[in-house]
Amino acid sequence: MPVEWAGSGPELLITIDRDGVPGLRAQLEDQLRAAIRGGRLAGDERLPSSRELARALGLSRGLVQDCYAQLRAEGYLTSRPGSATRVAAGAASHQDPAPAPRAPGRPRHAVADFRHGVPDLRLAPREDWAWAIREVCRTAPNTAFDYGDPLGDPRLRAVLAAYLRRVRATDATGDQVVVCTGMAQALGLALRALAADGIGTLAFEDPGAPASTIAQASAAGMAAEPVPVDEDGLDVAALARGGARAVLVTPAHQWPTGVVLAGHRRLELIAWARRHDGVILEDDYDAEFRYDRDPVGSLQGLAPDRVVSLGTVSKSLAPALRLGWLIAPDRLLDAVTRGKQVADRGSPGLDQLALATLIESGRYDRHLRRVRAEYAARREALVAALATHAPALRVTGLAAGFHAVLHLPPGADEAELVEEAARRGVGLYGMAGMCRTTPAQPRLVLGFGDTPRRAIEAGIAAVADLLRCRWSETAAVPRA
Repeated sequence: MPVEWAGSGPELLITIDRDGVPGLRAQLEDQLRAAIRGGRLAGDERLPSSRELARALGLSRGLVQDCYAQLRAEGYLTSRPGSATRVAAGAASHQDPAPAPRAPGRPRHAVADFRHGVPDLRLAPREDWAWAIREVCRTAPNTAFDYGDPLGDPRLRAVLAAYLRRVRATDATGDQVVVCTGMAQALGLALRALAADGIGTLAFEDPGAPASTIAQASAAGMAAEPVPVDEDGLDVAALARGGARAVLVTPAHQWPTGVVLAGHRRLELIAWARRHDGVILEDDYDAEFRYDRDPVGSLQGLAPDRVVSLGTVSKSLAPALRLGWLIAPDRLLDAVTRGKQVADRGSPGLDQLALATLIESGRYDRHLRRVRAEYAARREALVAALATHAPALRVTGLAAGFHAVLHLPPGADEAELVEEAARRGVGLYGMAGMCRTTPAQPRLVLGFGDTPRRAIEAGIAAVADLLRCRWSETAAVPRA
């Protein structure tokens, strides 16, 4: 696609040797021919006016006009009265072919996709974000456009600390908050700080941490060991039997089982950390979305000296913003600071100010209330569809977040069910691939964050016989 320019026209790299051979006009013609043949100048691309090019090169305008006339005669250039001189279409021999129009492809799962871990991007608050960016650009001082504090803009750090104290019961000031480029960077910074502190093994929930988390631990020079999860959350007794001094947990809504870390387990976990001089990494990944239970406070608020709290707006706003944070205890803050300085000198400053503005204005809270209501409606649609089409199967993990767990009867073949559902245009996902040890029973993880209500009903209906026919004799199990 040719570049369009306004005003006096584009700049063009031409070098003229006033003492060289051939003459000035010949040099100009040769360089323009070479630029067109080689594809530096694309077909229909506008050239500088003869006046502008003459001024830029220190040549007479008549010389440039003669050069353009010669190249028009040779078919390299075209011009019309009152219009700019342009490269003739097809004159370049090395132009990239125009991309073929992409036909709209059929969705991978045409009926419904119960993909988990993703929000509905259609709910991203575009107008609110645009408003916040405009406010920042209108009111921010000139210094806001300079390189900022690598740990994050002080205003956002203070706003986040106040917000998290209010809604998550954390115990931190802005000085302990580090703004990161999403959850991945926050976790990586924390793991490298732990490794620098002499901690060589990271424990993680099983089922739980994805392969990328294990890879990050390995990149930080740490081993990784799984710890089982039961109906009360992480098995702290099993953790204590291992050799880890750091553990990554999702206590508010365990990923992927959806259980909440029980109160007694929270206290046991903190006691474990104090007894072993350990550190707890708390992934607060979807605590904003809760439905029929009382809010669960952050672990960090119970033991700020032993917990690193990790958060992000990827679920609440949009992953594309790449904004997250960590709250670090004093023992790790210096190492995290050094790591952030080396990594990128700081996350995008204007976006940080926009997030601070969004929170301070109350628009962030209002957005969360809107999307929470929508996700709650989708959750109810999923519960109703399963009650209609698979009443014998137990559903758990529904108290928060935007995924549920469907328990299949013992002996059910997760992989076979997922494969057959895909042939029917329904995306289902088994839990076996998220387990490091043999799963206790077959289960499906049903995400509804990015699945509209109509698609939820249609998708469950499309696989109803798969869920019923082989296990029709299974006794009904109460829902939880």
